[in-house]
Amino acid sequence: MSLPCVQPPKQPNVITCKAAVAWGPGKPLVIEEVDVSPPQPSEIRIRIVCTSLCRSDLTAWESQAIFPRIFGHEATGIVESVGEGVTEFTEGDHVLTVFTGECGTCRQCVSGKSNLCQVLGLERRGVMHSDQGTRFAINGKPVYHYCAVSSFSEYTVVHSGCAVKINPIVPLDKVCLLSCGVAAGLGAAWNVANISNGSSVVIFGLGTVGLSVAQGAKLRGASAIIGVDTNPEKGEKAKSFGITEFINPNDSKEPVQQVIKDLTGGGADYAFECIGDTGTVTTALQACCDGWGLTVTLGVPKVKPEVSAHYGIFLTGRTLKGSLFGGWKPKSDLPSLVDMYMKKEIQVDEYITHNLSFRDINKAFDLMREGKCLRCVMHMEK
Repeated sequence: MSLPCVQPPKQPNVITCKAAVAWGPGKPLVIEEVDVSPPQPSEIRIRIVCTSLCRSDLTAWESQAIFPRIFGHEATGIVESVGEGVTEFTEGDHVLTVFTGECGTCRQCVSGKSNLCQVLGLERRGVMHSDQGTRFAINGKPVYHYCAVSSFSEYTVVHSGCAVKINPIVPLDKVCLLSCGVAAGLGAAWNVANISNGSSVVIFGLGTVGLSVAQGAKLRGASAIIGVDTNPEKGEKAKSFGITEFINPNDSKEPVQQVIKDLTGGGADYAFECIGDTGTVTTALQACCDGWGLTVTLGVPKVKPEVSAHYGIFLTGRTLKGSLFGGWKPKSDLPSLVDMYMKKEIQVDEYITHNLSFRDINKAFDLMREGKCLRCVMHMEK
């Protein structure tokens, strides 16, 4: 009796698709035909459905030196193919991409003290974690990655540790914001600062991250949530996310830290720097109260990365902490955050101010640079 012929599994091929390629700092992105290699061991290839623009993309595009490059890291998509050894994902799975991964076995992952990962941490050199190579090419020449995600492309390849499987009923055009901005702000309020009921909070910078901190503070029962921004148009919008008092530093004769001390009776319990300016970190520290005042910095500075502060600030009990992705362990924790969204326990949709075609990606950059949006979600052509 002859045995049935078993066909070997189909091997994925190179895909040619459209991507928004940055050719130099601050230059408009160009929609190009790019080749996307098959996923290597432990990797998956994803068809991007929706991707949103984060301030970090804008900052890196304006200031970094690695080009040509495909930016983007807040995204949702559908697994198109999987590499050797991948068992967690199969073709057709819906996923969130994440810019910092979780291997589950390194010292940081198993410590229970950190959401950093020594294997799949923040990638800064424009390559893949596994082999320091790229999966994008134009005419045979490499195009570099951003944060090992590069979602400004119809298809991308990521390490399987940098993606989170989600329920197919979850709206992909909304939860892409949980890939970075909204999750980062909520986590800074809950995981990093652990805001207490009845406390006072000040937030410097009322973009998506800052307003997500505000939402987190409101849900924790903070009694005063002060928002600080130089854009007067943000004051009214911020109230819907929990801001109780708005300060435009340009409208005050006194330094903003003194205004905050007067409002809070000596300084806020918690301060959050969500701009990406190290001078503002110092101001946030000065706006905190003695004894237990905590400042959390979330922003990514373009210039002057060093923080300067008088030692007396720390001697009197104030603390400065950094926050990467709000302390969330992406694969372990993000599913519960998605569940909270589906139960309407957290706001996400409200941060989306614009929905654009992927071809209009440069408009999204213009809107963010001009301070006219929170999140622009870009939709790939079906």
